[in-house]
Amino acid sequence: MTIISTDKIINWIERYAGHIAEQKDYLTELDSAIGDADHGANMNRGFQAVLAKKADLQNKDVGALFKVVAMTLIQTVGGASGALYGTFFLQASAAAGAKNELSPVEFGTVLDKGLAGIVLRGKAAIGDKTMVDALQPAIKAFKYSIGVGDDFKKALQNAVHAAEEGLKSTIPIVARKGRASYLGERSAGHPDPGATSTVLLFRAAAETLS
Repeated sequence: MTIISTDKIINWIERYAGHIAEQKDYLTELDSAIGDADHGANMNRGFQAVLAKKADLQNKDVGALFKVVAMTLIQTVGGASGALYGTFFLQASAAAGAKNELSPVEFGTVLDKGLAGIVLRGKAAIGDKTMVDALQPAIKAFKYSIGVGDDFKKALQNAVHAAEEGLKSTIPIVARKGRASYLGERSAGHPDPGATSTVLLFRAAAETLS
């Protein structure tokens, strides 16, 4: 049976931080069209701060590991990104508890709790042009795939595909939440920055966890 160890989770976070660093200018460019023009810079600052605490992540259970990530993001990332991604990892921490490893089913539960935290915090739903448009279908695809007996690698690949499709769905719609909603009809025609960084999160998972 596939086991997701804390070492793999640390690798996931590191890979995600690398993707954010590589794409920070693009993420900020996207945010400049419909937001505060700081998503890439903020996310990169937060995850570089997480990387600086790698020693604190070692030899911790999964819940404690996620909590370090969460609190670091909340303390160092400005704007909505810090609050939302921090909430995601904080709720994931509570769901993981003191486990030292997760099964694919348990990983799905952890993701679900993270999503629920974001929805509660941001009051966003599918179609509002937020990170939820990529996050929710990705988690749904992952859990469905595991449920029908697909292996972990395929389930993660399905999650990436669903996240990418969710991101594409944000392009034509008018934002109903966040700073982008202030633009009204002008927010249409642009991909959502948060949904874009969410795709990177699942790409990093597919590249490291399986």
